[in-house]
Amino acid sequence: MATVKLTPGGRHRVLHGHLWVYRTEIGDISGSFDPGDVVEVVDHRGRFVGRGYINLSSQIAVRLLTRDPREEIGREFFRRRLAAALEYRRRVVRATNALRLVFGEADFLPGLVVDRFGPYLSLQTLTLGMERWKEVIADLLEELLEPAGIYERNDASVRELEGLPLVKGFLKGSFDPLVEIEENGLRFLVDLAGGQKTGYFLDQRENRQALAGLARGARVLDCFCHTGAFSVYAARFGAREVLGIDVDGGALALAQRNALQNGYGSLCQFREGNAFDELRALEKAGERFDLIILDPPAFTRSKEALEGALRGYKEINLRAMKILPPGGFLITCSCSYHVSEELFCRMLLDAARDVGRQLRLVEARRQAKDHPMLLTVPETYYLKCFVLQVW
Repeated sequence: MATVKLTPGGRHRVLHGHLWVYRTEIGDISGSFDPGDVVEVVDHRGRFVGRGYINLSSQIAVRLLTRDPREEIGREFFRRRLAAALEYRRRVVRATNALRLVFGEADFLPGLVVDRFGPYLSLQTLTLGMERWKEVIADLLEELLEPAGIYERNDASVRELEGLPLVKGFLKGSFDPLVEIEENGLRFLVDLAGGQKTGYFLDQRENRQALAGLARGARVLDCFCHTGAFSVYAARFGAREVLGIDVDGGALALAQRNALQNGYGSLCQFREGNAFDELRALEKAGERFDLIILDPPAFTRSKEALEGALRGYKEINLRAMKILPPGGFLITCSCSYHVSEELFCRMLLDAARDVGRQLRLVEARRQAKDHPMLLTVPETYYLKCFVLQVW
């Protein structure tokens, strides 16, 4: 096993609980290795730090798997890690058969994502080191969960940073990738093959419950509605009218089916369009909504694009505030890690000042419990969801 020695000095986050070693933090590598191999990491004095897999093609050169010098990385290691992740979900997730079973670094399995959708699993191996163990992990998931099938969603662009191809398809079994799930008494169709991420936004499950009370008797606008989950929840919680907007026509077709199968087909209407343009058009037409939901995709995946992302967030929130009456409610989200909670709040204040409105915070929410945050790895905290009253 090759040994990676950290540079002297510096503030190596990996020494304080983080799982990543950047290329610039490596002082020396002794021994031979192939990309994706497990290596040992030591500090500049040679003291053991941990074991992880290496890929010098990535800025993140090593991702730790264990800090126990006695623990070997192999099939039984992955069995233990997967079993621990499953046990955690059994304790914290309720009222659904769709959940994230493995959330990468937060489950000490960097680069691995596993979602459950009813009897099926969706799997992502986003790094070269984890890709090397893909077949072992799929076999272990079969043993531990006995799924009806496993679908591979390795078409995420982040794999290209690791020198990996973008692929998707069946790993275990062959089945219709359009599957039905249950969530808090509602039923949703999920496209495992073509939906965003792995098919459905599991991380918003608990935040959708925040519509209870707010949606009652309200005219609701759901921007970036994808397959209509927030829209259907709004209808369930007593909205008198719901309009969902998304640029993806295929997602909207599923949104309409989801509304229909839950008994809200006439209450929920869906419109294909760019949310930025639609918000401007609704303002120009003098439309008003009592509750607006903004759940856009990540506007940035890098620090370099942060300024432009904040302009985009400000634009949609400003437009939404303009078409809310005094006392109306705004549920606004960001899934961009680089947009911190502090930056997000500052952006909202700037937008409110520009339109002469006041904001009252009802609650600040985060991602669902099956997407836990490892406090030493701040990158695992990415989803912000503010519930605001606009005056």
